[in-house]
Amino acid sequence: MKLSLPLRGPRGERVDLARTLDSHGVASLPPLEPLNGGGMRMTIRAGRGRPRTVVVRPGPRRSIELEVLGRAPSEAGARAITEVVRHVLGLDMDLSGFYAQVRDDPDLSWAAQGAGRMVRSPTLFEEVVKTVCTTNCSWALTVRMVSALVQHLGEPAAGAPGDDWRGRAFPTPQAMAEADERFYREVVRSGYRAPYFRSLGRLVADGDVDIEGWGSATREEVPDAELAKLLQTLPGVGPYAAAHIMMMIGRHSLLILDSWTRPTYAKLVGKRSVSDATIERRFRRYGDFAGLAFWLFLTRSWVPDQANRPNG
Repeated sequence: MKLSLPLRGPRGERVDLARTLDSHGVASLPPLEPLNGGGMRMTIRAGRGRPRTVVVRPGPRRSIELEVLGRAPSEAGARAITEVVRHVLGLDMDLSGFYAQVRDDPDLSWAAQGAGRMVRSPTLFEEVVKTVCTTNCSWALTVRMVSALVQHLGEPAAGAPGDDWRGRAFPTPQAMAEADERFYREVVRSGYRAPYFRSLGRLVADGDVDIEGWGSATREEVPDAELAKLLQTLPGVGPYAAAHIMMMIGRHSLLILDSWTRPTYAKLVGKRSVSDATIERRFRRYGDFAGLAFWLFLTRSWVPDQANRPNG
């Protein structure tokens, strides 16, 4: 079954699909899979029943086409799938205020053409686990850990191959709570994270923390500073991880300052090194969007400007 979605933000703002799909390394982690030609395959839970695998591709007249593999979903199922895809692609995120700000910044005015949406996980729980998988290790190890979690603990969609992670959704908190530390150490190869993963699963599965409520809360309900503190009460989540998670869910006030972002910024501005305070001052003008402005400054070269793309 094929569905269609308009490629625009909630206030009609333009969306650059290429920059969205290549917005962050998380966009390439299972159960998401970038495809040649600017598309993405994802296996997601949407409503009741088994997970569904959806292929997202660019469509005509600023739209995206969704191909739902397997049997056709019901009308309610199709709506649920569409809403999850909208969330994953950040189409429900209002960036109109950010675009109004960057138009006067010569270093970031290009972003007003639709950059800034991050590929997100369907749940905050998945975002937290994936972020913990990025700490203190190589990217290759991150990919291996997440792939193993999905392959061995993820529920398969109908027709999913049985020999790898493809066609499986991200594990539920219950599934992660039921796995023992030996599994996390020997199969996932998660090292010191093994007890963190089991504890995270238990906390959420048992209802001890309302992690999805945190993710859906507005700034008025849970201010950014409070959310950062809440996230840092979770096993394995420190200041870097909290800033990373918050950017993924659309809370952009914190800058992700780590071993890649700091030297990358210094190189771009022609310095050997730059202090965190100096970086923060540069982007302070953006307020709630400071972290997003910083990230886009760092990653502009990841995708060619629209003027230089075919059909751009």
